[in-house]
Amino acid sequence: MNVINLVTSFFLQKRIIGPIIVLSFGFIIIRILMQITKRIIIRGKTQYEIKRRNTIVKLIQNFIKYIIYFLIIIIILNIYEVDTKSLLASLGIAGAVLGLALQSTIEDLISGIFIILDNYFVIGDIVTYNDFTGEIIEMGLKNTKIKKVSGEVYVIANRNISSIINLSQQKANLIIKVSTAYEESTEKVEKILKKIVENALNIPEVYKESKYLGIDEMTDHAINYAISISCKQDMQWQIKREMLKQIKLAYEKENIKIPYPQIEVHNGKKI
Repeated sequence: MNVINLVTSFFLQKRIIGPIIVLSFGFIIIRILMQITKRIIIRGKTQYEIKRRNTIVKLIQNFIKYIIYFLIIIIILNIYEVDTKSLLASLGIAGAVLGLALQSTIEDLISGIFIILDNYFVIGDIVTYNDFTGEIIEMGLKNTKIKKVSGEVYVIANRNISSIINLSQQKANLIIKVSTAYEESTEKVEKILKKIVENALNIPEVYKESKYLGIDEMTDHAINYAISISCKQDMQWQIKREMLKQIKLAYEKENIKIPYPQIEVHNGKKI
């Protein structure tokens, strides 16, 4: 019993149980505020508005976490009878020195806020930065992450984002060239391609500006016909693959030849 009493009294000491209660309570508060913030702000009428608000939510949640972590540290220091008032006063002097040392970090934080306020981009947008095109997968107060289709992730400090091309805020115009053998009937080919474009308009992400363009080029071995597909920027690669698939299936069904380079070998015999 004496051992149990000693253990109990040890854990009931303010310096032992206090930090545990503060940490537990702090993490519970963070979790509650994360959910409340998300429910209040995440609503939006359009997909773009939802993505924009989702980005704002993440920034606000990060800010809330930092504030609560700071308060937790101050409360725990008070429990251990550390003079936090003097500490906070000294931080004012140290803050000026620290501000100079962390100048680039502060610039990142300010730039991150202005990026959101000015609607440069939001999470989920397709952007091009220095010839690197990909999707915004994460945006914090310090840096932004862009993920390419092939999987590479580009991490940019927010202060370095002086100019960026947001492709998601405009339509994508796909020009698809279809190589076709010379011997195939032009009227037949045009009819098939027009039908493919017409069917593509049933896809919600494809816009009515899509159309058959006509003969684009006459090469040594083929005629290149062209179609234009106007669609949502973040769906362009998926739609392009679907269009190529439909063209291939239609050509196979109608026995239309898609030419490809060939090499003739004569084995030294006279032609």
